[in-house]
Amino acid sequence: MKTLQDIREDLKEIRYYYTHQSNFKDAISQVGENQTVKTIKIYKDIIVSAPSRYYDIYCSLYVDGYSQQTLSDKLCYSREYIRLLNKSLLEYLYKEINKKEGDSNEQ
Repeated sequence: MKTLQDIREDLKEIRYYYTHQSNFKDAISQVGENQTVKTIKIYKDIIVSAPSRYYDIYCSLYVDGYSQQTLSDKLCYSREYIRLLNKSLLEYLYKEINKKEGDSNEQ
């Protein structure tokens, strides 16, 4: 079972990967695919069926690499609202990841 802290760490790795994606793609042929790619696939499977506001905040913060402040300026939302959306996203991911893990353990 993943904790919220585990999910935060995963999201940091995902953000780092996307920020340096061209470096990772260049290294695949020499070193192999990074473990973070597997983590990204897990999160992709969840986020594609998420409510649109979670999809948007995930893509903006973790794929596009916006800071919460920059995103709040871009969307004309308060930073606090972006923080609350991110917190809701984390709770959604927590619920969905642990539901999927529970489903796979039952099989």
